[in-house]
Amino acid sequence: MTVLGIVGLAISAIGIPALVLIFGFNWEVAIIVALLLTAFYLSLSIKIIIEYDRGLLFQLGKYSGILNPGFNLILPMIENIVRVTLRIQVADVPPQEIISRDNVPLNINAVAYYRVEFPETAILNVENYKLATFQIAQTTIRAVIGKHEMDEILIDRDKINAELKLIIDESTDAWGIKVTQVELKDVELPQNLKRAMARQAEAERERRARVILAMGELEASEKLAQAGEAMAANPGTLQLRLFQTMQEISAEKNSTILFPFPIDLAEFIKRASDKLMS
Repeated sequence: MTVLGIVGLAISAIGIPALVLIFGFNWEVAIIVALLLTAFYLSLSIKIIIEYDRGLLFQLGKYSGILNPGFNLILPMIENIVRVTLRIQVADVPPQEIISRDNVPLNINAVAYYRVEFPETAILNVENYKLATFQIAQTTIRAVIGKHEMDEILIDRDKINAELKLIIDESTDAWGIKVTQVELKDVELPQNLKRAMARQAEAERERRARVILAMGELEASEKLAQAGEAMAANPGTLQLRLFQTMQEISAEKNSTILFPFPIDLAEFIKRASDKLMS
């Protein structure tokens, strides 16, 4: 509540009715005039400021101070206020084509979150702090993205976001603006580059599949070699393996006929043939 506002209220409620009485009108007319003038004055002078806003008071165009939230009374036509919100505001930067350092055209859009930290600075030092913040965010994004390669933009987004926030915050500090966060929303690649990256990813998956298959074959060959050595050291294990294979075959419905051949007989025939040839 300003001093001029209180003085204006006193004049409208007391001074003008007193003049009415002086000029010969009765007190009833003076009361009616006082009520009408007071109501009209209050309708023009009462200003309610919400909790998340601040009001900058100007007296005859000169900055006079900040009005806090709640009920405020000003003098119309002499005093006026400019409201400034302290809530987080959003600067949505639309998609724009930017050339990266490795000459790849990218369509990038971003969003910047900021708030007014010093209301008097935001109003007195810049004509439109919202438009100014939006423009500085847009130009900074173009400058920062142009210094990075495509792979860095796609992988190191957190690093780029932090760099953008630092630069924009320093640029808007003189306007009383605090930048709280900057995020790259979307990075759109050219269609031919998307297809090339898809082919590259497919080739990489194929390479990994072949490597895994080769490693599996190597491990299998090592295990088979170990199994062969174990069977050579213990000939009886070969018969056990034969019986196990016969059991697996007989479990299925088929017409396979097996003729078991003793391995010992084969060894006897082999030794006999060696003696005859010698």
